[in-house]
Formats: sequence, structure tokens, C-alpha cells
Amino acid sequence: MSTPTQPTQPAQTQIHNIGYRNYEGERLGRAYARRSLFSQSLRGSYGLGRSAKSKVLPMILFAVMCVPAAIIVAVAVATKASELPLDYTRYAIFTQAVIGLYLAAQAPQAVSRDLRFKSIPLYFSRPIERADYVLAKYAAMASALFILTAVPLLILYVGSLLAKLDFADQTKGLAQGLVSVALLSLLFAGLGLVMAALTPRRGFGVAAVIALMTITYGAVSTVQAIAFDQGSPGAVKWLGLFSPITLIDGVQTAFLGASSSYPGGTGPGAGPGVVYVLVVLGLIYGSYAVLMRRYRKVGL
Repeated sequence: MSTPTQPTQPAQTQIHNIGYRNYEGERLGRAYARRSLFSQSLRGSYGLGRSAKSKVLPMILFAVMCVPAAIIVAVAVATKASELPLDYTRYAIFTQAVIGLYLAAQAPQAVSRDLRFKSIPLYFSRPIERADYVLAKYAAMASALFILTAVPLLILYVGSLLAKLDFADQTKGLAQGLVSVALLSLLFAGLGLVMAALTPRRGFGVAAVIALMTITYGAVSTVQAIAFDQGSPGAVKWLGLFSPITLIDGVQTAFLGASSSYPGGTGPGAGPGVVYVLVVLGLIYGSYAVLMRRYRKVGL
């Protein structure tokens, strides 16, 4: 004889209030995200917020940029010189190798890692668009280069005042130098980021930036020297259009009262200088446009 089964007890159901609430705080939006990306990229260009190993090279290069300025100041003060032995506008030309090395090291760091680790979609999942990403990276790289090139000029300026050189002349020279390095920073940042963004491999990016800066300068300088020796000084001025550093040299020679490093010291005048300015501005805009085109497809 079977025993009757007990009826199954209904399952107990509970509702837990775990405290989810709608966010009622301030929504910072794209502008905040863009500023944050700019700030982090700028800090990263000098290794700030990264490992100690990442700080070594940019800080060494920054020191190398500043040491010659400090030496010049010390000599000017000790000898009671009537003028600085090196013009403000000549300093970046004199230290171009250090600037190129810094750009080669930091431009790939700014963009190549995002490409290599495919983190671009994570940026775009936030309230940020491709134009914001490109603008923040471009501005950060240009700002890092401006800091690298402007701080030595400020050291020269302070030293010149300590040496009791003419205040008006030194202030004018500083202003001309700052305009020059601002153009240099925008131009070099754009070209460096374009070369670095072509590949996710940082090593390839470093090599590409170095090649762009050194090969073009070496080739242009060699051909300029040949043209000058062959009695064609007019060609020397136009050949300067084909290298980033000689472009900046030509602009500051034409409009900022700088002495030229071209063979024979014959830089472009105001007429050819207009072409130089247009080429520099065209390269800056073109670099931005190429980066925008590059990031329309990457990571999708």
C-alpha cells in the first residue's frame, strides 16, 4: 500500500533592493574627455604617471636640451658679454638632433600602443569622437615639443637679464624664438604622429620618424651645398622647402630676423618666405587631415 506523498512547498521568493539609483551628478561630456586625453598624453610624453624606466629617456633629452643654454648663460655672465653667443632663433637649429630623437621616441609612444593593443574602440565607447582623439594627441605632442624647445630659451632669457644685457633686445629675441619653436612644434608633431600612426609597431615608428628627420635634412643640406658650390645660390633657397628643419630655418630667416644656416648664409627673403610659410601651414593641416583619415577606419 503506497503512502501519500507530501505536497511540495512553494519556493520562497525575495526581492532585494541593492541600491541602484539613477546618476544625478554632472555629466562632463566630450570636452572633459578631450582634456583628460590631452593631459594624460602630455604627461606620458615625459614619462609622468608611468614606470621609472619610461621617464629616463625623455628626462635625459630634456636635460640635454637645457644644459647648453645654462652653459651659454654662465659664459655670458662670467665674461660680461655684450650679447649672447647664440641667438634665440638659432637654438632649435643647433639642437635639432636632440629634438628629432625626442620626437622619434615619444610620437610612437603616443599612438602606436593604442593601435597595437587595439584600445581605440575603448576610447570611442566614451563620449569622444575621432576628431577629439586626433586633436588631443596632436595638441599633446606639440605641447611636449614646445616645452622641450621653449624652456631652454627661457633659461637664455633669464641669464641674459642676469648678465645685464639690453632688456628690449632680449625680449624681442625671446619673442622671435618662441614663435619659431611654436611653428617647429606644430610641424614636427604632425609629421611625427603621421609616421608613427602608420604602424602599430613602435620600433618601426621610431625608425620612420628618424628617417624622415635625418634623411631629408642630410639630402637637402648636401644638395644645397652642391648648388652653392656650382654658383646657383638662388636654388639654395628653394631646396630648403624639402626638409622640416630647413623649412623652419627659412621661415625664421625671412620673417624673424634670424641668421640662416644655409650654405653662404643666404636664406630666403620675404617673397620666397611667403612660400615657406604656406608650405609649413599646409604640412600642419595635411598632417591633421591624414591622421583624421587614418582613424576613420582603425579599430573598427
